[in-house]
Amino acid sequence: MPFVENPMEEEPLLGNQPIWAEAPLLIGQSRFEPVDNKVIMITGAAGFIGSWVARHLTIVYPEYHIISFDKMDYCATWNNNAQLSGLPNFSFFKGDITSPENVLDCLRKYRVDTVMHFAAQSHVDLSFGNSLDFSINNNQGTHVLLECVRKYGRVKKFIHVSTDEVYGEVGDDEDDLLETALLEPTNPYAASKAGAEQMVHAYYKSFKIPAIAVRSNNVYGPHQYPEKVIPKFILLLQRGKRLTLHGNGLHTRRYLFAGDAADAFDTVLHKGEVGHKYNVGSRDEISNLDLCKKLLQHFKTDKVEENLESYIEHVQDRPFNDHRYAVDGSRLGQLGWEQRTSFEDGLRMTVEWYRKFGSGWWGDVESRLTPFPEPPTPAPDENEVQEKGLGYDAPAEGGAMRSGDKWSFSSILTALFFEQA
Repeated sequence: MPFVENPMEEEPLLGNQPIWAEAPLLIGQSRFEPVDNKVIMITGAAGFIGSWVARHLTIVYPEYHIISFDKMDYCATWNNNAQLSGLPNFSFFKGDITSPENVLDCLRKYRVDTVMHFAAQSHVDLSFGNSLDFSINNNQGTHVLLECVRKYGRVKKFIHVSTDEVYGEVGDDEDDLLETALLEPTNPYAASKAGAEQMVHAYYKSFKIPAIAVRSNNVYGPHQYPEKVIPKFILLLQRGKRLTLHGNGLHTRRYLFAGDAADAFDTVLHKGEVGHKYNVGSRDEISNLDLCKKLLQHFKTDKVEENLESYIEHVQDRPFNDHRYAVDGSRLGQLGWEQRTSFEDGLRMTVEWYRKFGSGWWGDVESRLTPFPEPPTPAPDENEVQEKGLGYDAPAEGGAMRSGDKWSFSSILTALFFEQA
């Protein structure tokens, strides 16, 4: 069943064309021998990494049917899926992972046999002041998804997207962590992802859900919502503003280009072993301060080092800011995956993309460019959107909900009980 219609009322334009029509269609580089009967539901596929994987699988594997399942939260956009519009092997379903009706309706409607679960609240800064939403979306949402998959009973592979942050802080003199390392999350976001991962493991053990967990380093690249550090800094530089650096800027992160991340998930999809966990590790580790310097070199022609303090504003640090994360990705490497894009090349491509498209891709993002953005406002009422005649693939009658509403734990249990009855 092909995609229905654009769920946006007005598309941002670049010249006379919708902005997405002017952008390059970005995918990974991997390709494996297709397997039979792949109907893949990708939660969060209108977001950053999920949309890269959705584009990659839709284009590289025309034999597969890809379903983008997304509630269209503030950090998602139709532009991330629009280039797939009209392709016979792509569909969009507007739904929330905390809604059993939405999830079961999608699973049954398309006869899904594979789930790739990207949907999550993921911005660490927001988790310090809005941690309950992270528990609802990341823990409760994952639990609902798993229970619906159990009831549906036809999923052959469930790929859960976790994060390297579940391991907690890694010292400078410590070895890269293997998948068997203890989980010691240090912030509410990481704790919610660790909890979700434990629920996935429990469903694998108790109910034989064919699950795999993937823990990746920081992913960057085009299509990333500009609350994250690299796109935020690019847009600040475009506006002639100073870069707001948390603390002393000496915390380090390992960065992986989004195209390489798409290849990693493609590899896990086709070659990953059920019951296993896979780290996706990068060799490019850089401090936040050095990241500022690299970005400044793309925008400033004068001597960056000598004038550094005029371009950077040191602001209050996070309540707790892990010094670094470091994972060993050799298990995934044994399946054939490798990092192909250097940080220099990936950063150059990312800067070029945001210079052309970043200011219009998500609409007004000015409020997200502050050191600690406030929690976003709820999404529009779904019923209001429907009344305007927009044709997204909405849930069946009785499963409708407000996009901004939160399902309580009791309402989820009630919905699942009546579904079983």
